[in-house]
Amino acid sequence: MKRIAYLALAVAVMAGAGYAWQYFSKPQLPAAAKPGAGPARALPVRTAVVSRGTVTDSVSAVGTLLANESVMIRPEIDGRIEAFHFQEGLLVRKGDKLVSLDASEVEAQLTSAVAAANLNRSRLKRSEELLAKNFISAQAMDEIRENLNQSAAREAEIKAKLAKSTIRAPFEGVTGLRQVSPGAYAKAGQDIARLEGIGLLKLDFRVPEAFLRRIRVGQPLAVLVDAYPGEQFNGAIYAIEPAVDESTRTVMLRARLPNPGVRLKPGMFARVSLDLERRDNALLVPEQAIVPRGDGRYVFRVADGKAQLVKIEMGVRRPGEVEIVKGLEPGDTVVVDGQLRLQDGAAVSVAAAKPAPTK
Repeated sequence: MKRIAYLALAVAVMAGAGYAWQYFSKPQLPAAAKPGAGPARALPVRTAVVSRGTVTDSVSAVGTLLANESVMIRPEIDGRIEAFHFQEGLLVRKGDKLVSLDASEVEAQLTSAVAAANLNRSRLKRSEELLAKNFISAQAMDEIRENLNQSAAREAEIKAKLAKSTIRAPFEGVTGLRQVSPGAYAKAGQDIARLEGIGLLKLDFRVPEAFLRRIRVGQPLAVLVDAYPGEQFNGAIYAIEPAVDESTRTVMLRARLPNPGVRLKPGMFARVSLDLERRDNALLVPEQAIVPRGDGRYVFRVADGKAQLVKIEMGVRRPGEVEIVKGLEPGDTVVVDGQLRLQDGAAVSVAAAKPAPTK
């Protein structure tokens, strides 16, 4: 009986092994290739159309506003301040009288010098008549002429000193705060008040030397200041420093800005946006269409229901959109949502087309 049991067990084991060999040795079809299986499922994506628009290539910098003209009002001679002819913080015209110094002593000196010069002129006239009759020598005549020249020079000197007792505005501008009071004795060169020409302002700023070949006189720029948030002031470059700073490798630029209402003040901090180039037919795509990879930037272009991975070259970036320099054509459709699950050649289903970027 034991032999019969062992024989039955052996037959069962052999039968099971034969069935397993037949099952595993039979070719198995993949699920996609099995009879009756449908095509691969298309991935839903959102798309946008490549459009044309205008872009401006610009560089940003920071700078300082300066008065178009600026001077500290100082007397050229010593003297007591007799009167001020301006009000602090108000506009004065070129040539307006600003400060008068006490000139009584100088005026007396001028009266004396004028009298001496007139006397020497009369002497010269009489001497010329005497010389014609040979009553005086030529040497005496030369001395009389020299006396007249000296008295005339003295008269001119005192007149110049008298003119310096009145300080006038060298240009149109706004006066600053006075540092002295009427009646004070001012020394030559002492600070009295500042005069700032701020109807037109200067702006000094620096840009890297790499941009030097793209900068020219007359180039427009836009300026923002903290005092007027959101408000833009426009100007243009009028001078370029001929040398590059060796320590920073930057070049100094100077621009002019109209200042109606004199709201901008010298010394203000300014944020500058300098336009380098304008392109009117640039290709634009939404910023979210860009797929960064280790070897560059890509987008998925949709054609014939499939996603094609396309390498691109980007230009100017601005909020919400990117300029495409190479890789796409106008009217191409690109994926803007769902590209993280895509592979090159994958089937896609467009869920909804996104409107083209607004120019």
